[in-house]
Amino acid sequence: MKVILRADVEKLGHLGDIVNVKPGYGRNYLLPQRLASLATPANIRVFEHERKKLQARMDILRAQAAEVAAKLEGLVVTIPMRVGENDKLYGSVTPAMIGAALAELGVEVDRHRLLLDGSIRTLGEHEVRARLHADVVPSFTVKIVSEEKHIEEAPAEVPAEEAEAEAPAEQA
Repeated sequence: MKVILRADVEKLGHLGDIVNVKPGYGRNYLLPQRLASLATPANIRVFEHERKKLQARMDILRAQAAEVAAKLEGLVVTIPMRVGENDKLYGSVTPAMIGAALAELGVEVDRHRLLLDGSIRTLGEHEVRARLHADVVPSFTVKIVSEEKHIEEAPAEVPAEEAEAEAPAEQA
């Protein structure tokens, strides 16, 4: 089945390419998602008129992905986890946990866009990639630490009311 790509599709092609795909892939994924249209002479003419609009939309998406990638590149995300004997994690670190930790840092990334090489089940630093766009795949570091050690390392925070009450007493 020949289709015209209306967007960049990973491992298939870029906007405007005419490619051959298996009928099921085209019919069940590409066409319903509006990532492609059938490559008929009429659709090719219509596509040539829409090409500038589609290209402008793809450029905007790529620019937005590049902005998020600039925030992610070199970022270190720390996730405290419960640990058993021999520093083994109870369970594993999921993309949802990483996405939540990124959100706390002010970077919104959909958990489905996070690429893990395998499950994270050990303490330490792990490299994680995020596919934000077909051409934009930044990487960042996820540091898994023990929950107990993380609590010990955190500075003891004094509530604001107590800090204000202590300040006038010191001045007197």
